[in-house]
Amino acid sequence: MTPRRRATLRDIAAALDLSVNTVSRALAGKDAVSEETRERVRREADRLGYVPNTMARSLVLQNAMTIGLVITNPSNPFYARLISAIEERGRVHGYSLMLMVTEDSVDNERRVAEELMRWGVDGVLAVPVQHGAEHWERLRKSGTPVVLVNRDLPGMEADLVGVDYYDSARRATELLLAGGARELYLVEEDLDISPVAERVRGFRAVLDEHGIAVRDDQIIKVPTRRRESSSQPWDPVDSYAIGRRLAGHAGPGSAVLAGNDYFALGVYRAFTEHGLRIPEDVAVVGHGDHPFAAYLAPPLTTVRLPAARVGATAVDRLLERMAAAAPGEGLGGGAQTTLLPAELIVRASATGRPARSPASSDPASPDPASPHLASPDPASPDPASPDPASPDPAPPESS
Repeated sequence: MTPRRRATLRDIAAALDLSVNTVSRALAGKDAVSEETRERVRREADRLGYVPNTMARSLVLQNAMTIGLVITNPSNPFYARLISAIEERGRVHGYSLMLMVTEDSVDNERRVAEELMRWGVDGVLAVPVQHGAEHWERLRKSGTPVVLVNRDLPGMEADLVGVDYYDSARRATELLLAGGARELYLVEEDLDISPVAERVRGFRAVLDEHGIAVRDDQIIKVPTRRRESSSQPWDPVDSYAIGRRLAGHAGPGSAVLAGNDYFALGVYRAFTEHGLRIPEDVAVVGHGDHPFAAYLAPPLTTVRLPAARVGATAVDRLLERMAAAAPGEGLGGGAQTTLLPAELIVRASATGRPARSPASSDPASPDPASPHLASPDPASPDPASPDPASPDPAPPESS
């Protein structure tokens, strides 16, 4: 059977006795064409099964109407929401999205940058791996604007749209101090990326302002592993081991700020197994506000990240750069940084109010001044401890 020939603008024009230019303007919704003519053209286009040839349009207009989006891990809930927001905002302006994944590999990132250059996308939004800006600089200098998303890239002059992780860590740390904590620990991702560095900086700054010296062992980096069975670098089992170590000397006045909610989940388990009560003995704050955070016992205080706003703002910034860019000239004007505030979601695991003394609320509890707490009776497991047989929750929002 001979394939049916694809309908063209000329076919519509011939059927309606109009010029090809008039048909093109009508389909584009131009004001120069009357509404009656636009409606006639749309009906005839539908009857003929006309589909616009995007590639041909791109050749004529010398743009691809495509934005490249480079993401480290699309299964991360933060980036999943970011992708959705970017796609939606781009679609409003007539742009399609080309999604590329690096899995935090600089080799993958170099390959992706070369592919985007060959495809001739109109602009790029990139969550960088954090090492090496040369490939992004080549892309930018070729006339393709690049806007960094969520992570800064040292050595590259480019716009950045992301989350104010410094401020989010400051507010979480201040909440813990307001609740009476004095022995604070930060459990973070072992990644050399700006969100981690900014959270560490915010944590240190608040303690320094309160005259509390920060020891090296108070900032704990969780080894980030890639697993064959999962695309996620995090697992509560990693922070669980750290939580078990902390549980040996945690007590009233102790608190943990976790770099993501998954780490908080592992710490929860270790503490409850050791007989520590949250928040009476140890307060815990996460980052990401994953759906499971509200269903932990007690519900987890955490930081909600503005993924949708970051995505929409990044597209707007890129469109501004695309409108101003010229081949070979790179960015017009100086690079701008836009950091959007996160929201501190206060739940029962850390309220900012001093917890009741264990001695006054439970006569059988250990001496609050003692740095060591007895392990619980194995015959009476803590009901707040996660069920080991339950399926793993989805991964947290992270950086």
